Amino acid sequence: MSDNILKFFLFCFFFFLFHFSFGQKTDWLVNDASFVATAEKDGNRITLTNGLISRTFSLSPNAATIAFDNLMTNESVIRGIKPEAEVTLDGTVYAVGGLKGQPNYAYLDKRWIDTLSNDPSSFQFKAYEIGRTLAPFGWKKVRAHHHGSDQWPAPGVSLRLDFQPGKTGVQDIMISVHYELYDGIPVICKWITVTNTGSEVVLIDDFSSEILAAVEYGVSVDTRNKEAPTPNIHVETDYAFGSMVPEDANSNAVHWQQDPDYFTQVNYLRNNRCLLKTSPSVGPAYPLAPEDTFTSFRSYILPFDSYDRERNGLARRRMYRKIAPWTTENPLMMHVRYADWETVKNAVDQAAEVGFEMLILTFGSGFDIENNDPKYLAEMRKYSDYARSKGVEIGGYSLLASRSIDQENDIVLPDSLSPIFGHSPCLGSTWAKTYFDKLYNFYQETGFTLLEHDGSYPGDLCFSTLHPGHKNYLDSRWNQYQVISTFYKWCRQEGVFLNIPDYYYLTGGNKCGMGYRETNWSLPRAQQVIHTRQNIYDGTWTKLTTMGWMFVPLTEYHGGGEAATIEPLHEHLDHYEKMIISNLGAGVQACYRGPRLYDTEETKGLVKGAVDWYKKHREVLEGDLIHLRRADGQDLDYWLMVDPYSHAEKAALVVFNPLEESIDTTLTVPLYYSGFTKMVSVYHNDYLIDHQELDRSYQLEVKVSVPAGGWSAYFFKE
Repeated sequence: MSDNILKFFLFCFFFFLFHFSFGQKTDWLVNDASFVATAEKDGNRITLTNGLISRTFSLSPNAATIAFDNLMTNESVIRGIKPEAEVTLDGTVYAVGGLKGQPNYAYLDKRWIDTLSNDPSSFQFKAYEIGRTLAPFGWKKVRAHHHGSDQWPAPGVSLRLDFQPGKTGVQDIMISVHYELYDGIPVICKWITVTNTGSEVVLIDDFSSEILAAVEYGVSVDTRNKEAPTPNIHVETDYAFGSMVPEDANSNAVHWQQDPDYFTQVNYLRNNRCLLKTSPSVGPAYPLAPEDTFTSFRSYILPFDSYDRERNGLARRRMYRKIAPWTTENPLMMHVRYADWETVKNAVDQAAEVGFEMLILTFGSGFDIENNDPKYLAEMRKYSDYARSKGVEIGGYSLLASRSIDQENDIVLPDSLSPIFGHSPCLGSTWAKTYFDKLYNFYQETGFTLLEHDGSYPGDLCFSTLHPGHKNYLDSRWNQYQVISTFYKWCRQEGVFLNIPDYYYLTGGNKCGMGYRETNWSLPRAQQVIHTRQNIYDGTWTKLTTMGWMFVPLTEYHGGGEAATIEPLHEHLDHYEKMIISNLGAGVQACYRGPRLYDTEETKGLVKGAVDWYKKHREVLEGDLIHLRRADGQDLDYWLMVDPYSHAEKAALVVFNPLEESIDTTLTVPLYYSGFTKMVSVYHNDYLIDHQELDRSYQLEVKVSVPAGGWSAYFFKE
């Protein structure tokens, strides 16, 4: 038994032992139907719960979270009471709600709650409203081939708590704190709105929309040169940028800090990072005009029920299926190397012939999205009309950051600093206004339905005081982000597919890079195959396979010569098939970059056969990837795709053999997350090869046969 399988077996054993000991009969990662969100009011308390997590608020003497529980583990998420938010107005920090006087922040004794007092200077609870979830923006469902929830917004329950100013300080300001709890996932969303009911402008210097005194991950008297792990909670926001990794992209808004009220912690210097604040690192410095309302970003809190890497990754992936279901839109895409009519027409025809669904006029192709000449727009309309007549979508590439416009429109920084990508225009500049006007106009005029937006706004501050879109550096990041996120949300509600090499999923992005080094596509072909499967294996621990794009260089890319490229395609059919199946075998779409998808009838048959195989099994192949053995070129590598909600195939084992001899062996396949409970039928090439009963650890022994340098797939049905 391999180490991975042994670890999975032990995890399942202890998971079942733990969960059944608390009477939980179903696992939300296998069947989430029974976990319906509700809001329950009892006296002066309101509880949001879905059977997975619950959050309870006391409404007097001021509104505050008095319990936040992980019902999956029967543990408290918090160890103390904090304000529901903090807002800095005209230089003064105001707490919103909260209670004072907790004697010890190591834990929250329920008997203390009725003894706690109200701070009269904080914003005071006024009213509440319970309702249903509301979509933060529209999602135009124009692609049938997605494997997420069709329900948008994510169904659940909402709560709004309204607060008015206390006895001192600013007046004529109303602050509402919003919460949403969703069906079927242990995720609660939170944001604030600030409304100016007076006659004078009020400056919102800063805010914290979520503040949690979280139970620490662990304790240490002396951390010395290392930081203690943060609490076992995943937090992200829709104010994420500057990275393909969520933890880095959200570092602009998600802050784990020391808790100044936690005097009894074991750490001698009291620097355990167990206080969560979600707030912008800089700004927003928003001038709130009379009758204007400011809306913060949204924070999503996901308490884990395990310390297992696979299970926690699955939890995050299931969260995306609910709160960002467009990330499961997964069209097969080709990057067309040249944008002239004959090349594009041929690419459209080939795509339609083999079953590809989308074309991208790639970088360096001659496509110019900033050309707003009516003749050019009419020509692009001709392209999209023809593509649509063949059942193919078309779109193009645009570079935003990592280029310089001119001194008047570029990011301005002190001499000691430079933009993240070396050069970048400011999105508050005059040029940026014209640029985005061109983008809006292009998609309205041409019928294109895809944008690959490279160099998306990475979070650069701008110190210019002359740009019309911001006053100085304090409001520059917030305002620039509003420009880019507003455009992406518009694209989502218009059905424009978004490839963005940054973590903009929660503002409408469909895909980000899976994670790869671009120059690796200039390596010899055999090495590229191993890297492909390593990149997919590594890139899907926390994101869906449909959320990351890969790359297949049909023509030379970053050098490497003949040894690195597939063209002429008919001369490298074996490698071409390996690259296609290595991607589609995990439901991953790659950018097939070149002037054509096939060059002979034999090549066409290969590509169409692979695409047909994928589409036949698409539902399960776009499920969740269970990591079994990473590619290393030394033995079989394989993963398991699972979909417990499928009415047909609930699991697919895809096995690759990098060696020069065939391998016949038996693999232990963990089928717990597929939803199987008793009998399982195993199919290979549409033939039933076995019918077994699962053992008590939900595993199955499967005999596999994989040809030298080849692959095999096994599908599991009830």
